[in-house]
Amino acid sequence: MFSLTKTSSRQKEIIEIVLGNGWDYMRGILTGGKSDKPQLPPPEVFRKILVQLGPFYVKFGQLLSTRPDLLPPKYIEALTALQAQVPPVAWGLIEQTLREQLESPIETIFSTIDPQPVAAGSIAQIHKATLTTGEEVAIKVQRPNIDRIVNQDVILIKGIADIIALTDFGSEYDVVNLADDFTKAVLAELDFRQEANFTDKLRQNLTNSPWFDSQQLVIPKIYWQFTTEKVLLMEWLDGKPILSADIPSTPKTRQEVSTLLFRVFFQQIFIDGFFHADPHPGNIFYLEDNKIGLIDCGMIGRLDPKTQQLLTEMLLAIVDIDAQRCAQLTLELSDTNAINTNIARLENDYQKMLRKYYNLSLSQLNFSEVFYEILEVARSNKIRLPSNMGLFAKSLANLEGVARKFNPNINLLEEIKPLITELFRRQFIGDTPYQTLFRTVLDLKSISLRSPRQIDAILDRLSSETFQWQLQIREIEGLRRSVDDSANRLSFSIVVGSLIMGAAIISTGATTGQLILLSNVLFTVATLLGLWLIISILRSGRLK
Repeated sequence: MFSLTKTSSRQKEIIEIVLGNGWDYMRGILTGGKSDKPQLPPPEVFRKILVQLGPFYVKFGQLLSTRPDLLPPKYIEALTALQAQVPPVAWGLIEQTLREQLESPIETIFSTIDPQPVAAGSIAQIHKATLTTGEEVAIKVQRPNIDRIVNQDVILIKGIADIIALTDFGSEYDVVNLADDFTKAVLAELDFRQEANFTDKLRQNLTNSPWFDSQQLVIPKIYWQFTTEKVLLMEWLDGKPILSADIPSTPKTRQEVSTLLFRVFFQQIFIDGFFHADPHPGNIFYLEDNKIGLIDCGMIGRLDPKTQQLLTEMLLAIVDIDAQRCAQLTLELSDTNAINTNIARLENDYQKMLRKYYNLSLSQLNFSEVFYEILEVARSNKIRLPSNMGLFAKSLANLEGVARKFNPNINLLEEIKPLITELFRRQFIGDTPYQTLFRTVLDLKSISLRSPRQIDAILDRLSSETFQWQLQIREIEGLRRSVDDSANRLSFSIVVGSLIMGAAIISTGATTGQLILLSNVLFTVATLLGLWLIISILRSGRLK
C-alpha cells in the first residue's frame, strides 16, 4: 500500500487545497486520521477543489460526471461543466512537441500554423493549421510533461483508494477497482491514437445510414500519417457550437436538425452499440454548410446486444408501470449478487418511482430523467450497475438537454419511430431469420432438457430435507413423475408454438422460393407435432 503520510511536495499541495476548502473527510484521510463513511463537500465546492488540484483531477471529475450510478444528480450537474482553469502553453513548447513527435520537419507538412490556440484544456490544446496540400486541419497537441504529472497523481489516487477500501463504504463500492478504472481511463486519453481510432469507427458506422441523410453529418477525418501518441491531426470543421450558432429559426430547420441528432445518437446506442459518450453542446457543431459536426470523440461508450435488449425491455416495463419487471431487469443488468438484495424493497422503490408515469404515453417521457431515476433506485438499494450504464444515461441526458434547448417543441417518439421498428426487428428476429430461428430452437431445447432436471433436483432436495425435518409427504415419486410429464408437455408446446411463429415470420417477408419452401416445411412439422401432442394428452386420459 502506498503511504500517503510520506512527505512530498505534491501531497502537501493537495492537503493545503483540501484544508483550504474545508473538506473534513479528505483531511482525515490525507493526515492518516479515521476514515469513516465518505462525506462529499457541496457540489460547487467539490468542483472548485478538483479545478485547484490540477489537470488530472479535472479529468477525473469529468469522468465522475459520467457515473450517475455513483453520484447524486446535483454532483453530476456540477461536474458536467468542469473545465480546467489552465492557461495555454506557450507556442515554443508546442512547436518543440510537434518536432519531436512528427517524423518530417513541420515546415514540409504545414504551410501555416496559428500560434494562438483555438482551445486549451487540461490534457491538450488545439491549433488551426493548413497543410502544404492546402487542406485546413486542427492540431491537437498534448501539454508538455502532462504524462509525468498524471502518473504522479495516479499513485496518489490509488493510495487514497487503498485507505478508503478499509471502510465499509470502500468495500461495498469496491473503491480500489473504481479508482483503477478511472485512472486507466485517464491514462488511455494520453494516447491520442485511441481517440483517432474511435473517431474513425464512429464515422464508418454512421456512413450510409438508412435512418438519416449521412451527408448531413460530418465527423472529422483523421490524418493518420501525422498522428502520434501526443499529436492528433484532424480535418478542420468551420462552424460553431450548436446552441450559439446562427441557425435559421424556422420550425422546419429546427425540426430537421433535432431529428438528425436523435437518429444519429439512437443508432449509435441501440443499433451499433458504440456511441459518442460526451455529446454536450460544445461537441456538437452547426457548420457553415448547414451540416452537423461531431467532435472530441475521445470518450466512447459500448453496449453489447444483451444490454441493448435489457434497456429496451426496461423502457417497455416503465411504460407498462411494471415495477416487478423493472426490478428483475435491474438485477439482470447489475454486477451485484442478487442473493444480498432485498427484492421486495427494490420493487417497492420502483412502484413509488413509476407512480408519476401513470397515464403518460411514450412520447411524453423524458428518457434521461427516467434512466437517472433507475440509477438512483439501484444506488439506494446498493446494486452496482456496470459503468456503461452511467455513460448511457449521461449521454442521453446531454442529448436531450441539447435537443430541448435547441427545439423546445421536440417530440422524441416521432424522432425515433423508424428506429424503434428496426430495434424490435433486430432484437426479436435478428439480422438473419435463419440464425435467429436456429438460436431460438437451441434455447428451447435447453429449456426442455433443463427444466425437468431442475425440478428433479428440487424434489430430491425437498425429499431429503423432509426426512431431516421429520415431515411426511406421501407419493412424492408420483408427484415428481406428474411434474415431469407436465414440464415436458409445456416445453414441447413452446417448441411447437415457436415453429409456427418462425414460419409466420419467414412467410411474411418471403421473396424467394427457398424461403417459401422453408415456411411450408415449418408449418407442416408444427402441425404434425401439435397433433401428436393432442393425441398423447387424449391417451393419457387427463384432458380435463
